[in-house]
Amino acid sequence: MAISEAEIAQVRAATDIVALITEHVALKKAGRRWQGLCPFHAEKSPSFSVNAEEGRYYCFGCRVAGDQITFVREMQHLDFVDAVRLLADRAGIELHEDDASGPARKERQEFLAAMDRAVQWYHERLLHSPDARPARDYLRSRGISGDVARQFRLGWAPDDWDALASSLGLSAKVLEGTGLGFVNRRERRQDALRARLIFPIFDSSGKAIAVGGRILPGAPEDPDGFRQAKYKNSPETPIYSKRRTLYGLNWAKDDIIRSGEIIVCEGYTDVIACFQSGLARAVATCGTALGEEHFRIMRNFAKRIVLAYDADAAGQSAAASVYQWERQHEVDVFVAALPAGSDPAELAQRDPSALAAAIAGAVPFLQFRLDRVLNAANLATAEGRARGAEVALRVLAEHPSDLVRDQYLLKVADTLRLDLATLRPRVGELVRDPTQRIRVAERPLAPRASEPLPRPGLEALRLVIHFPQDVRDRFVAQYFVNEVQREIFCGLTSGQGVSEVIDQLRRRGEDGAAEVLSELAVDELDREYTVDDVAAVVAQLLRSAAAVQLRELDRQLRNAEVPPEVAMATVRDVKERLALLDTAQHEAAEADLREWLIASSAPRG
Repeated sequence: MAISEAEIAQVRAATDIVALITEHVALKKAGRRWQGLCPFHAEKSPSFSVNAEEGRYYCFGCRVAGDQITFVREMQHLDFVDAVRLLADRAGIELHEDDASGPARKERQEFLAAMDRAVQWYHERLLHSPDARPARDYLRSRGISGDVARQFRLGWAPDDWDALASSLGLSAKVLEGTGLGFVNRRERRQDALRARLIFPIFDSSGKAIAVGGRILPGAPEDPDGFRQAKYKNSPETPIYSKRRTLYGLNWAKDDIIRSGEIIVCEGYTDVIACFQSGLARAVATCGTALGEEHFRIMRNFAKRIVLAYDADAAGQSAAASVYQWERQHEVDVFVAALPAGSDPAELAQRDPSALAAAIAGAVPFLQFRLDRVLNAANLATAEGRARGAEVALRVLAEHPSDLVRDQYLLKVADTLRLDLATLRPRVGELVRDPTQRIRVAERPLAPRASEPLPRPGLEALRLVIHFPQDVRDRFVAQYFVNEVQREIFCGLTSGQGVSEVIDQLRRRGEDGAAEVLSELAVDELDREYTVDDVAAVVAQLLRSAAAVQLRELDRQLRNAEVPPEVAMATVRDVKERLALLDTAQHEAAEADLREWLIASSAPRG
């Protein structure tokens, strides 16, 4: 990242989160917090809470959470760096990006400006140039009107060597830095795309970053006698990364957010066809397979992802990766039931209602793959059913969930008329044996905030967040028996702010802990805490932690890891100290128990 952590913290501190959010939603003071209707989901009763001191917001309805930077990213759909820059400009802060990034940022702005000019140049050629008539005729034949061409800023690259470069006066550096052209062997500037219909590619904020070009049907071979590729896309450049870009997202994001669904197509014309059919939530990968970075982007907009590929392309998707992405990003992947041999563009032109029905009738990814296997099986013979079962079980074994596999196993048994008791051991064997199939590397799911957490730990964390000076020395990590609460406590006592701790937890993949802390940061305290209240919380934590450690001591005793007399003396001593927690001697008892817990939790060696 080009922006330092110190300047990010400075931007956060300089941004009044209440003033920022009230530009979008009305907030009212409620105790120490601000409340209002959530801007991220429809609701009638306020469940959106803002902590002005910590610069955090949290919705108790849809569970969105974040800080000033997150809010700008969500509302304006910017990446992290652009959101920081926007807030810095708003606060009058000059960001001192490192020496390498300063020129790089200036160069990026130069490339973006050149790409925008090129897109407009191509667009004007399509609309008005006589040599673009074949392109206009082709678009009309595909049901793409002039209005649609204007909406997607389609263009035409003339059949000239350097028309774009010469018309716009683009330097060799800009041509190569944007992918719009290059310097040929004769040391002359040359356009990258010639005699092609142009599909501009934009980032999610609407900046032109690349172009894709399609040859027209019946185009002649190139001068060297080679058949030209149907599509030719911009290469990777400083302003364009294929694996981080989804064509059409800049137009589709509003409908994606409203519907909670994102439709993924293979090509530009498929996206346009979806829009024309009333499905304005379609995107496409840009000449590359659907990958990890695409899922990272999509999960920020919708949880339901529908693959609108033709059947063969959908079936070839990497199953192991899809299942991993579903779990890792908490999304659901479906496959649209398109007619055999049809893509969205063809189906939309022939029957738009059929395309809408196919999207609405999309089935889970595993079901789609399993249906293809079962439909292809020969049910007329025992051998055919057995072969079908073997293939179906291999498909099932790739899924990481026992519960999901077992439900689909019932379908396999019913369809192939086989005994369920015979199939279960076989699928278990395929799951266990890595030589018989490709195993999926599972990533454990982080605990969710909806899981019940120990109340004493929550009370202690509230005190640490809201009264850090008063309780700084009253708690240690060993008091927290719950792992999520312990992670939060360690982060809060590391000297970082709440937002920095949340960022760190998410970077480590501990989303459950980050979600809990997001909620605690804006949780309104229903009363003032006294010294006795703090002592009571400490006592509850000590009793829970001591109970866990005593169970461990009992295990050590059973395994002869400690002498019986030592274990008995320890148990007697701990119980005596616990009994003193509710007396005037509680401070001494606390100190002794604290020392014992720290020592007992230390690594043995």
